[in-house]
Amino acid sequence: MDQPIFTNDTIVFGILAVCLGFIFYTSSRPSGFWKKFYSVIPAVLMCYLLPALLASAGIVSDATSGLYFMASRYLLPAALVLMTLSIDLRAILNLGPKALIMFLTGSVGIIIGGPIAMLIVSVFSPESVGGLGFDAVWRGLATIAGSWIGGGANQAAMLEIFRYNPEKYGAMVLIDIFIANIWMAILLLGIGKKVQIDRWLKADVSAIDDLKIRVTRFSEKITRVPVLNDYIMMLFFAFGVVGLSHLSGDALSSYLSGNYESVADNRSFLSFLGSNFFWMVVIATLAGVFLSFTRARNYEGAGASKIGSVFIYILVATIGMKMDLSQVLDNPGLILIGFIWILIHAGLLILVAKLIKAPYFFLAVGSQANVGGAASAPVVAAEFHPSLASVGVLLAVLGYAVGTGGALLCALLMEIASKV
Repeated sequence: MDQPIFTNDTIVFGILAVCLGFIFYTSSRPSGFWKKFYSVIPAVLMCYLLPALLASAGIVSDATSGLYFMASRYLLPAALVLMTLSIDLRAILNLGPKALIMFLTGSVGIIIGGPIAMLIVSVFSPESVGGLGFDAVWRGLATIAGSWIGGGANQAAMLEIFRYNPEKYGAMVLIDIFIANIWMAILLLGIGKKVQIDRWLKADVSAIDDLKIRVTRFSEKITRVPVLNDYIMMLFFAFGVVGLSHLSGDALSSYLSGNYESVADNRSFLSFLGSNFFWMVVIATLAGVFLSFTRARNYEGAGASKIGSVFIYILVATIGMKMDLSQVLDNPGLILIGFIWILIHAGLLILVAKLIKAPYFFLAVGSQANVGGAASAPVVAAEFHPSLASVGVLLAVLGYAVGTGGALLCALLMEIASKV
């Protein structure tokens, strides 16, 4: 179906709101079928799957909607502010180096996973990894590497550098979205089994538990019945920072791109500094951290992180709407490459987590900071606990810094693999 049934974003937003309301209502049932259902399928996963099913049925479509842009540019930075108001920076630093190790392991898994997947698929389907000139499949896969290590800015950089045929680029975007969202779903499923997974990994989760306890105790200490003044002040902090982050982000990205060739050149390792989305996330996060050292942190007692969570769930629903399951089988060979690629990424993460006894939280967030970026890493982190959302953001920001360089290396290896 070329056009979805509903193209008016006011209606589409209402449909997404109905989906979220249905999920949260049924997941709050104390017993019966729904209690058993959500003990297997996490509610946050359903918030992603229902919109995906609607998109697949041709009822709604991300292609005709601006809701993802709204959620990622307006609600995401607002959520980052509200969810970091009560951040305990010292406790986050006490989490140790394992979070960084798992993030870098995830990056390495993407870099080596692409060429290995191409070699495997070329054995029985050489046409899936072939192509000449700007139609060469490895050029298109390089854009996925940019997305999975860094984010949208890095993906655009790879498209500019390797000049993959624009008419075929849509297939690569589909693989990127489909595989990344399937992997995110698996990570979310694992959160429901995190105790068993951590026990198998023999992980020490004391630092994570300590952070959650400290934030919970602080929240309980300052909890109060919110009044209108509280909501207006939280609106002021959240969207005041959103405006500031966009203003500053646009100015910084324009200034750096206009004055430094290394930033303006998409072939440069520093090209991510020219992304206004990168600066928007950084500035919103820094503003939230700054406010955590002021009396503004007491607004956590009025439900700041809960409002932030509402924004995050709206973002999750718009992310789900991006995946049209009906198009999956249009490119089976490429989809297979994507699956093998993400399996190598996952296998390396599990191996290293087992060796260094890293908690599942570090595995999940380290992976999502690579594959999902700043838009979804906080979603996965916050599902463990709202106080941990900032960890996902910090790692995702790091992904922007290494995304272009890592994707260039991956592209070089995939070009070699395509000629073997």
